Amino acid sequence: MFPERLRALRRGQKMTLGELATALNHLPDADLTRNNTAAQIGNWERNLRTPSYLEVRKLAEYFHVTTDYLSGQADQEEYDLGRIFLSGKPLTFNQEHLSGEDRYELFQLMNGYLHGRQQRAVPDDNGQEELDLHFDN
Repeated sequence: MFPERLRALRRGQKMTLGELATALNHLPDADLTRNNTAAQIGNWERNLRTPSYLEVRKLAEYFHVTTDYLSGQADQEEYDLGRIFLSGKPLTFNQEHLSGEDRYELFQLMNGYLHGRQQRAVPDDNGQEELDLHFDN
């Protein structure tokens, strides 16, 4: 299960083996382990080698998943975006850093969307929603 999940996570980020190795080598705790290489990660993905616990922790930290998820012991956790936006953890979107103001604005947009969807009309048989712009004549 580990090789498949690692490969899926890496490919989901559209990363090469070398790019992942470089990213892992730049993590804050990377000095606790040897430098990663593309060949090493490729061996993990092909199930030819097994990473150490510290390497699995680095992968989990990088991909924002749990070690249980990587090892196949648990499915992906559910994340509450509201908590993530309000946390102090650095966030990026399409590899662009989100400032505190960005986070607040995005939180407000999502919150407004979710609250507003309760007011939307139900689609008809053709899948079309009636648009009510609340214009008074």
